[in-house]
Amino acid sequence: MNIIIAGDGEVGFHLAKMLHDEKHDITIVDPHEDLLRMLESHTDILTITGDSTSVATLNKAKVNKADLLISVLHEEHTNLITCMLGKQLGAKRSIARITNTEYIYPATKEMFRKQGVDELVCPESIAADEIIALLKQTAATEIYNFSHGLLSLFLIKLDENAKVLNKSLNDIARENPDLNFRAVAIHRNSKTIIPGGNDIFKVNDLAYVITKPDGIRNLLKLGGKQRIEIKDIFIVGGGRIGRKTAARLEKTIDIKLVEVDKARSQWLASDLENTLVINGDARDIDLLKEEGIENTDAFIAVTNNSETNILTCLHATKLGVKRTIALVENLDYIDISQNIGINTIINKKLITASYIARFTMDAEVTSIKCLSGIDAEVLEFVARTKSYVTKKPIYKLDIPTGSIIGGIVRGKNSYIATGDLQIQENDHVVVFALPGAIHKLDKLFH
Repeated sequence: MNIIIAGDGEVGFHLAKMLHDEKHDITIVDPHEDLLRMLESHTDILTITGDSTSVATLNKAKVNKADLLISVLHEEHTNLITCMLGKQLGAKRSIARITNTEYIYPATKEMFRKQGVDELVCPESIAADEIIALLKQTAATEIYNFSHGLLSLFLIKLDENAKVLNKSLNDIARENPDLNFRAVAIHRNSKTIIPGGNDIFKVNDLAYVITKPDGIRNLLKLGGKQRIEIKDIFIVGGGRIGRKTAARLEKTIDIKLVEVDKARSQWLASDLENTLVINGDARDIDLLKEEGIENTDAFIAVTNNSETNILTCLHATKLGVKRTIALVENLDYIDISQNIGINTIINKKLITASYIARFTMDAEVTSIKCLSGIDAEVLEFVARTKSYVTKKPIYKLDIPTGSIIGGIVRGKNSYIATGDLQIQENDHVVVFALPGAIHKLDKLFH
């Protein structure tokens, strides 16, 4: 697929490198010549310095031959104009990154579609949705639902309380014959393992598990986890994510929101109905203590500064908060943040990549989750008529190395993948995959 990415920094570069690894032809348009020169030194991606709203620049990028035009600059109006121009000049499909959540309402999306913007991605809105899901399922480090929750991906960090420590997958299956979940990956010492029957769980492992709804309770029990009832939360940062999260939760949960900017604090206080807005610096431990941090169930740090978010979450943990969630935009910080005690990491680059990647596949993919702190993805494929995966039971399929089928959704029923199960036409199939396996999986389901 010929893909043009218009960007102005890390989001565009992350997308370009990720999609380039999956054998697409990538051209990246960016106004920063120095950054493009650095990208060229590490990859063979074609780069063009310029303004993506310039017709001449888009023509230079051969937009008329583009299968997909992706615009992910920080300024949403630039993204919208880029996509509108690109479609007029011949791009087959366009995706724009936006920040205004009003634009994702159905009527507004349809209006933009008529103007040439086929898809809109709002990372801030998706981030708020993820935070809310995590607060509902507090025992998991990360959670992602497929097919409206008929299957879910859970990430659980195994501590000394886990009942699966020093046991292999075969041992666990023998002791629990009615399991409704399956481990699809273990992340240990910055390395990812696709587990076999003899692989053993160890303390501090990050276990990625596909589960049915009725398997969640047993999964958490074996993982040594207990749900925390969330009644009070602290939100640090009154930007779009913080404000949207508070607005969605304030009718059912007591919320205190700390915002350092005075004018923004005043606006939030008038905009939010049941949230206590505090103008102050959340790095001030005395302020946190004065506002009752010790009695708080969850702490969410979503300022524009990753270091502030990490630091305040660590303070909150030290002061007794059981659940912390941090927005960490620097990808290099994710692994270390998870290892020093922050429960969950949210990253807008990965959120954007997760949304966009499915439009670059030949197979039908209804959702993709790019995982935090691990170079891997979980995909929900739809098995097409006469595709390879429908021809044999799973144990006879030549599944690419670095991938594993976790479960299947068939109509209103879900199944954990076992060797004798056979995938049928229109099944939704959840697959965990390392980067090198994704384009091979694409062919199997196409």
